[in-house]
Amino acid sequence: MLGPGMSPQVYRVVVEGELAPRYAFAFEGMTISTGGGKTEITGMIVDQSHLQGLLRRIGGLGLTLYSVTPVDNGESGAGRAAPTPA
Repeated sequence: MLGPGMSPQVYRVVVEGELAPRYAFAFEGMTISTGGGKTEITGMIVDQSHLQGLLRRIGGLGLTLYSVTPVDNGESGAGRAAPTPA
């Protein structure tokens, strides 16, 4: 997780279910991909409070969280057909 003074990091968040496009507003600025009964939400997280806000939003929508993973350099997750199993 990000701590004080840490630089922004791309994260991949995987939730249960394939979210409909109407949920895109809740994750503005992030890439959403669905497949295999899961949804990947990938994007830049600027600090700890940003990450916590994203997780609260997921909980507020009643989604089941599978994983939260920092993405390695050069790996964005964009264009992948299905999320990796948790």
